[in-house]
Amino acid sequence: MIAEKIKTQLRTGVLEYCVMQILRRGEVYASDIIDELLEVDLIKVEGIIYPLLMRLKQENLVQYEWSEAQSGLPKKQYQLTDSGQNTIKALDETWIEINKSAKKIKKKTDEQLKVAKQESQEGN
Repeated sequence: MIAEKIKTQLRTGVLEYCVMQILRRGEVYASDIIDELLEVDLIKVEGIIYPLLMRLKQENLVQYEWSEAQSGLPKKQYQLTDSGQNTIKALDETWIEINKSAKKIKKKTDEQLKVAKQESQEGN
């Protein structure tokens, strides 16, 4: 379905932004990123996060260090690079602009639909 395709495209862009927002807080394990994204229903499966983190690393937006987890096993802790910090700041501005524009369009559409519905009811 076309709606599902559009939803997937929207989620993909938002997912990258949200992962970078989480990493903005400091060093984070991938499992913590996954838990938070699952908690807010942004992802359904965790497998999508690891390729995203590797792509962000290849783009020099994210780096990681090995550290010992509570379990005693080594785990990667991810954080934004300086370039990643600059990128997320720029994305914040874009996010605000897009969100504001989308809200304006939706509000105008809702208002026009309401008027059309009232006119239709008056005509009956």
